Amino acid sequence: LAANGRLGGHFVQGHVDGVATIKSIDRDGEWITMWFDVPEALALQMVAKGSVTIDGISLTIVDSQPAAFSIALIPHTLEVTTLGQKQVGSVVNIETDILGKYVQKLIPITSDGFNERR
Repeated sequence: LAANGRLGGHFVQGHVDGVATIKSIDRDGEWITMWFDVPEALALQMVAKGSVTIDGISLTIVDSQPAAFSIALIPHTLEVTTLGQKQVGSVVNIETDILGKYVQKLIPITSDGFNERR
């Protein structure tokens, strides 16, 4: 990766940060939207239009909530990955984006949701 070039995708390290469970699978024509239940600690590292790795597959997050997130899948992704075989209740491995991990580490959050000043 050249420092002067465009970065396509995101940094995938190959580490499993946790697991998620498929909550729903909604079909809209050829597209599928999957919702996942995820531990809140992992959800804190996720943002809409950010990146997530599910079972080693780099994807874009559509929506992020306190303990859930969704992705949209096109027919090609469903055909060439294992995601097309998943069902509601399936458990998948999750790796969050390293940039989200760094941000979370650098900005301590107190229980009331405000940044702590040191």
